[in-house]
Amino acid sequence: MNDKPKILIVDDKIENLIAIEKLLSDFNVDFIRSLSGNEGLVNTFLHDFALAIIDIQMPEMDGYETVEFMRQEDRTKFLPVIFVSAIYKDDFYVIKGIETGAVDLISKPIQPEILRGKVKVFLDLYMQKRELERMNAELKIAKDKAEAATHTKSIFLASMSHEIRTPLNGIIGMANIFKNTQLTAEQKEYLDIINISGNNLLSIINDILDFSKIESGQVELESITFNLRKDIDDIIKLLSLKAQEKRLALKTEISPVVPLFLRGDSLRLKQIIINLLNNAIKFTPSGTVTLKIGKLDQKTRKQAISKKHVKLIFRVIDTGIGISEEGKKRLFKVFSQTESSTSRKYGGTGLGLAISKNLSKMMNGEIGVESEEGKGSKFWFTAEFEVSEGSLEEIEDKIEKEQHGKETLNILLVEDNVINQKVALFNLHKLGHQVDVAENGKIALSLFKKNKYDLILMDVLMPVMNGIEATHKIREYETRHDVEKPIQIIAMTANALKGERERMIAEGMDEYISKPFKPEDLLKMLRMA
Repeated sequence: MNDKPKILIVDDKIENLIAIEKLLSDFNVDFIRSLSGNEGLVNTFLHDFALAIIDIQMPEMDGYETVEFMRQEDRTKFLPVIFVSAIYKDDFYVIKGIETGAVDLISKPIQPEILRGKVKVFLDLYMQKRELERMNAELKIAKDKAEAATHTKSIFLASMSHEIRTPLNGIIGMANIFKNTQLTAEQKEYLDIINISGNNLLSIINDILDFSKIESGQVELESITFNLRKDIDDIIKLLSLKAQEKRLALKTEISPVVPLFLRGDSLRLKQIIINLLNNAIKFTPSGTVTLKIGKLDQKTRKQAISKKHVKLIFRVIDTGIGISEEGKKRLFKVFSQTESSTSRKYGGTGLGLAISKNLSKMMNGEIGVESEEGKGSKFWFTAEFEVSEGSLEEIEDKIEKEQHGKETLNILLVEDNVINQKVALFNLHKLGHQVDVAENGKIALSLFKKNKYDLILMDVLMPVMNGIEATHKIREYETRHDVEKPIQIIAMTANALKGERERMIAEGMDEYISKPFKPEDLLKMLRMA
């Protein structure tokens, strides 16, 4: 294959074409001769040129007209053209040549060094352009391979999560139901072991799926009013037992200038704090773990924040084993532990800090660590929130409405798995809601037509009629009967494939919740009704 650059030379006299070829004979190029403007245009369709050298004065079609036609075609719109002329030497013709689309005009008789110098510049540019095109082609191949690998990873994660989460939903759900029955001390101990093991497994699965969702841009932050101090108290209650088992003091210090009521995603905020506190407790053999919360102002972080917004800094300080300089370099990276032995000794996926970093960034913040081996660690992160305004009664009423919605909802649960039915019914009844159950989409459609529901929790994979088909038929029924307010339909599935939420919404559903779900995830969905 001939890979040499090609130069188009156009002149109505053959001797002039030969003369140009001789002047440029030591350039490693192929010359394509044309004895007229028309022939030159035809050649531009047959070859890819690095440069064109065109005589201006030619019969039938002169050089100006030839270039004007070339500039109308995409393949030659930006082809460098050097005009040569024996008679058109004045500035008027030079300017006209440039306006026509040429890059230069050389007078005849041609001075060899001038022509050679200009040709060399454009050949160098052409070779650089070809190299860039080659690199771009290689980058595209690499990008396509990376996207294919990402897609394969997403399919694998979705498939595995579906297969694991479906039975796990039954295990954790039934264990929670069992806890509400009369138990002997021995049974309670065994049940606690089941719960701890099940929740540890769920935590690992959720870490992997959470990171996958954040990585693919599927996570959107919620905006609700919440009581920061109450949320912190809940976190401390949750983790105090784990701290007590190791005889650690678990403390909190909240600056008095930190607003009590904020607006933002409290669940994701708690996720970061719990992750950092969990790590601190895990890696602290004795001593203290302290959570400090303060307020950043413009002097601290040269960052303009309006009166309606506040940036907070959260510090988790421990007296634990500390982190080496090498270990700090591996923090906040995917599937990374500070030391190779850490995952074996302490467990975990190594994803928690990577997730926390991404969530903090989504809250217009950042995350970092200060630590010395053997002398404990101080992890910190910042996050921005809206300050909730109004009287104490107004804000608390707002929180109640936003976090719990209506007191009692009339819900249609569409689920074919008997164990999953029991789990969902237990959680919904515990929240005080009325629930009808349909074993498949066909029964759900019939019940929907007969009764008035506030919300439908719709499983996707079911026999007889699946959730998507049932949703289509419900939406068709609403359209035919001019229903003013379509019913909220929430997809319930153990499938966590990238884009699953978008697919469910495209099929006519309003939201998506993955199984097994936490009570707070269910509450979030119920607030939609």
